[in-house]
Amino acid sequence: MTAAKLVLATRNAHKVVELREILADAGLEVDLIGADAFPEVPDVVENGTTFAANALLKAHALAKATGLPALADDSGLCVDLLGGAPGIFSARWSGGRGDRANVELLLAQLADMAAEHRAAHFACAAALVLPDGRERVAEGRLSGTLRFEPVGDGGFGYDPVFEPVGLDRTLAELPAAQKNAISHRGRALQAMVPQLRELLDAGAPDA
Repeated sequence: MTAAKLVLATRNAHKVVELREILADAGLEVDLIGADAFPEVPDVVENGTTFAANALLKAHALAKATGLPALADDSGLCVDLLGGAPGIFSARWSGGRGDRANVELLLAQLADMAAEHRAAHFACAAALVLPDGRERVAEGRLSGTLRFEPVGDGGFGYDPVFEPVGLDRTLAELPAAQKNAISHRGRALQAMVPQLRELLDAGAPDA
């Protein structure tokens, strides 16, 4: 049986690898194609006010442009003391200067806060959109606390300063398989698995 084609609405190489591993661990035979395979498709302006809205914007745009089912996700770090920020602005928190600058700015903003006041969670919304416009959304969340300095060489984004509840290591210190099993993105995609299975088995999920 030929694997179903699924285009992933991201040009982030880290996300492509992570999502491919998550889907493989779920036992799904999917021919996952990154958005880089379609350079003529412009990046989508992520002007939604929620993670789900941004994920749907990206998935709809790519499904329409390519004629293939599209999977997108939007995620971010939500810090209690900052009223849920950076939230949907997580990747742009330092004005687009990259992961390291984002982390440094966040740590500076929380520098005087004791460990018991550094609660945060990662949130993710995954969206599956078919070329005919039908859509599915699933969400995942991972709670934890923020370290005072980065630890670990794995992962990306805020992973080096985020310690999940119940662990004494940051996400950046965890093996990929362990991180994927508990991460917000992993949980959102696991919740999406039934819809993906339906797509693979029947060609397109019913509304």
